Amino acid sequence: MKPLLLYIHGFNSSPLSQKAAIMVAHCREHRPDIRLEVPQLPSYPQAAAHYLDEVIRPLLGRYKIGVIGSSLGGYLATWLNARYGLRAVLVNPAVKPYELLVDYLGEQVNPYTHEVYTLVESHMDELKALEIQTLAHPEQLWLLQQEGDEVLDYRQAIEKYAACPQTVEPEGDHSFVGFERYPADILQFLDL
Repeated sequence: MKPLLLYIHGFNSSPLSQKAAIMVAHCREHRPDIRLEVPQLPSYPQAAAHYLDEVIRPLLGRYKIGVIGSSLGGYLATWLNARYGLRAVLVNPAVKPYELLVDYLGEQVNPYTHEVYTLVESHMDELKALEIQTLAHPEQLWLLQQEGDEVLDYRQAIEKYAACPQTVEPEGDHSFVGFERYPADILQFLDL
């Protein structure tokens, strides 16, 4: 089967994020055989999950699919792993976004797309509905975490993904400083 890499961006982000751009450039130069999907996700959780389903379902069985999820994308990648058994790399993943994003209720503007939308309490319920309590295949998930993450409590991810392969770096930040060191290792872990 042909390899396919799905990159899932985080909250208020886009396919133009720095980590997505690093993966696109790496694949273009070193792995042009990989089909790369970097979709712009809908801003609402249930819609984003439905969108990811629509992207992945027709590709199952036709491609060997690996996933990278950053921040909220890591939360969604964990959901996809549970749903479809896809290997995933989680970069500074959100563990309890329904708690974190309560602070963002109200009008939002995506700095990349300039989309204006409104987060309400029911969107937190949508996020909670996507939570995976128990990891059925922890060996399929690799946590890339930096302790200097200023947005998320890195300890939540270390605890949640304790049974998974982990690379935890001191300092850094939510963007994951030095991500350009990892594309080849990521593709190897995803078996692409």
